[in-house]
Amino acid sequence: MALGPGLGILNLAIKDLGVLYSSYMSFIKEGGLFIPTTRKYAMGDEVFVLLSLMDEPEKLPITGKVVWITPLGAQGNKQAGIGIQLGEKDLAVRKKIEAYLAGAQKSDRPTFTI
Repeated sequence: MALGPGLGILNLAIKDLGVLYSSYMSFIKEGGLFIPTTRKYAMGDEVFVLLSLMDEPEKLPITGKVVWITPLGAQGNKQAGIGIQLGEKDLAVRKKIEAYLAGAQKSDRPTFTI
């Protein structure tokens, strides 16, 4: 996997169910995750993320592709960041996230993306 120059690894810590709900992009095939960042990315960039989820002791490595960009100063005071599509190898991470969110995914609450 080739990362863009200087993009490195993103760290994402989600310790709250509400934040997880707002970050998970269930409408993306294979699932997706919104990552707050002010770094510049382009659609299709590959990123590597270390995800700390709830109170779990280990960080979960995720490799994803940028499929969503919310720029700084976006309308509606939306949080700046990127949405990544989880890779096929991230199925266990997706299942873990969806288990945490069981029952909440059909909610009408707004998220970081839509």
